[in-house]
Amino acid sequence: MRTAVHCNAHRPGRRLRLASIGLAMLMPGGAFAGGPGSAPVAAAAADAPATRAAAPTPATANDSAPHFQTCRLELANRLAAYPAECTTLRVPEDPAHPDGRSIELSIARVAAISRRKAADPLFLIAGGPGGGTQAMYPMVAGAFARIGRDRDLVLVDQRGTGRSAPLDCELDEEDLTSGDPTLVPALARRCLESLQGAGRDVRPYTTSVAVQDLERVRAALGYERINLYGVSYGTRVAQHYLRRFPQRVRSVILDGVVPPGLALGPAMALDAEAALARILARCAADAACHAAYGDPVALYRSLRARLATAPVELRVADPATGTPRELRFGAQHLGAVLRLASYADAQASLLPMALHEAQVNANFTPLAGLFLMSSAGLEGQVAFGMHNTVICSEDIPFIDARDVDRARLASTYLGTEMLDGLRAICGVWPRGPMDADFRQPLASDVPVLLLSGADDPVTPPAGAETAMRGLTRSRHLVVPGEGHSQLGVTCMDRVMADFVRDADPKALDTSCLARSKPAPFFTSPAGPPP
Repeated sequence: MRTAVHCNAHRPGRRLRLASIGLAMLMPGGAFAGGPGSAPVAAAAADAPATRAAAPTPATANDSAPHFQTCRLELANRLAAYPAECTTLRVPEDPAHPDGRSIELSIARVAAISRRKAADPLFLIAGGPGGGTQAMYPMVAGAFARIGRDRDLVLVDQRGTGRSAPLDCELDEEDLTSGDPTLVPALARRCLESLQGAGRDVRPYTTSVAVQDLERVRAALGYERINLYGVSYGTRVAQHYLRRFPQRVRSVILDGVVPPGLALGPAMALDAEAALARILARCAADAACHAAYGDPVALYRSLRARLATAPVELRVADPATGTPRELRFGAQHLGAVLRLASYADAQASLLPMALHEAQVNANFTPLAGLFLMSSAGLEGQVAFGMHNTVICSEDIPFIDARDVDRARLASTYLGTEMLDGLRAICGVWPRGPMDADFRQPLASDVPVLLLSGADDPVTPPAGAETAMRGLTRSRHLVVPGEGHSQLGVTCMDRVMADFVRDADPKALDTSCLARSKPAPFFTSPAGPPP
């Protein structure tokens, strides 16, 4: 997912990308450490009660219909653009004070090709938390082309993200690549102060408020019922919208599932380590990969131990610009590469080669290149302020330190630093409103298709299994060798289109997925074997 632009809106400046310092919960991100200790979780509650229902903001037929204008959704490099129509909808920033400050929600609609289109569109919901849906769409448009033949695609940037009053902060280039774990609380405080100095209230940017926004948009656009696609954190939003407005939902696709009630944080380091182990095991079981690199697990462990005590000073060319860059590559940078590469099979296919080059040939260029390329790809991807509001309201307060096995976390390449960093951030960040039933299991008879990658480092298949317990008309597809999000999997576009067309998960033909195979491993810097 990368930055997209539409209409004539300005390009955002450099954002304080939580992913770049390793604390982004679900979107691809680095593994830079958080704070050295953990601030008391209770401190996060200074500005809001632990749990309170968001004030309802029901949309009605009296909401004026937005006026659309022609626009384009573009890749950041502008190599591809998609025609759309764009508009905005003004809503209260704090629904509890409807006469107070208001914000504009940015809405893009990709109209269906058919003149006899279905009445129910597909609403897309991006991950993060903190990602914008309109920025995501140009990267994944092909996966929704079949659905878009017969249905409108509606892209609402969730409040606080993209072009919907984004809670953005700026960060110096040095902060993005330093890997200094002590920076995290100070950067969060700086971000909060800059937003508050601009008159922003960061609290009403939670999931509970966001689903009320979606309902306003649905009503304003005149759709009686809608279909939902949510990816990663977006699955949390989709499930809560289904909980609040079940009569408005025709079908749901959940891709990389976060089940209700799961407090993200403690298990993420363990899940990431387990996914890496599965990727390296695939290499060991592959004849060509094993012949080239021997035991990839031994390479990983040796290199990780080496960098923990002796970071390497590098001068490498920036893969995006060719500009020489100086980098002190240490264990935290290695962790960033490992986590990012685990998200997709194409990047995972590079890992054994990059580990071997560094450990055996002392050539850190492949690893450093992956790190810099990933950091550049994350530019503008996460709205740091919105991300903090969500995790500090919906996740961190529900983690009991007594239930955290810190010794197990310390044995992983992410260690305890991610959890500690998130706790430190939430020690200074205000909490926002959360519906009283937000963490309760979801029960629904609406048709739901759940998608998981067997090697997903952040939302493993077990999460989908938990979520579907109360979904009486659901089906869970697990794709071998794949990571986070299944949109790029062979024929998944057809599977999703058939599901949205028929809304019958049990009758869905998924036989084409048997042809899907993860990308072959590179056995040299030149690529996979012929």
